[in-house]
Amino acid sequence: MVTEKQTEENINDLTIDDLICKQSVRATFKLPVDLIELLGVMSGQLGIKQKSVIDQLTQDRLELKRLAKIAKSEETRRGAVKQKTFVLSRSTLNAINAIARQHNIPRDVIVEISIKRLVPLIETELEKHHKRKVIRKEMREYLMAGERLKKKTRELLGAEDDLFEMIEKQIALTEKSIDEIDTIIDKGMAMEGW
Repeated sequence: MVTEKQTEENINDLTIDDLICKQSVRATFKLPVDLIELLGVMSGQLGIKQKSVIDQLTQDRLELKRLAKIAKSEETRRGAVKQKTFVLSRSTLNAINAIARQHNIPRDVIVEISIKRLVPLIETELEKHHKRKVIRKEMREYLMAGERLKKKTRELLGAEDDLFEMIEKQIALTEKSIDEIDTIIDKGMAMEGW
C-alpha cells in the first residue's frame, strides 16, 4: 500500500527535465506515402493518436539501435516520399535524433523503419477483418433462418405462445449483434485500401 509520505517522496523526485521530456513538439519527416497511410490506418483501427503510436514505436532505444543497424546495412527503398509533420514527445524526438547521429543515418529513416514495424500488425488485423466479414455473412444467414423459424412458430403455435416470444427475443438479439459487427467492420474498412 502506498502511503501519503511515499507519494510525496515520488513527487519530490520529479525534475524539470522529466517535465520537459513529456512536452510535445512538432517534427517534420520525409516518409514514404504508404507508411504515412499505414500509420493513419493503424491509429484509426486502434483508436489512438498517431503521436501515441510513434511514441510507442520509438520509445525502446535498444530496438531503435537494432533497427538503425539493419537500416544502415540494408539499402532502404523509399519510393515516393512526402513531408509529414507529427506531434511527438520531446523525449521521443531526442531519442530519434540521438540514434540517427550515432549511426550516421537520416532521422527520417529511423522513423520509417519504426513505422514499418506496424506492417505485421496490419496484416494480422486485415486477416481478422476479412474473417469478420465472413462471420457477418453467416450471422445474416442465421438471422434469416431465425425469421423463417419465427414465421413457422407463429403458424403452428400462434404469436402469443412463449416459444414464439423466445424466438422473437433471440432474433432481436441477433439483429443487435449484427449491427455491432457492422460497426466493427466499418471501422476496419480503411485497412482494405491500404
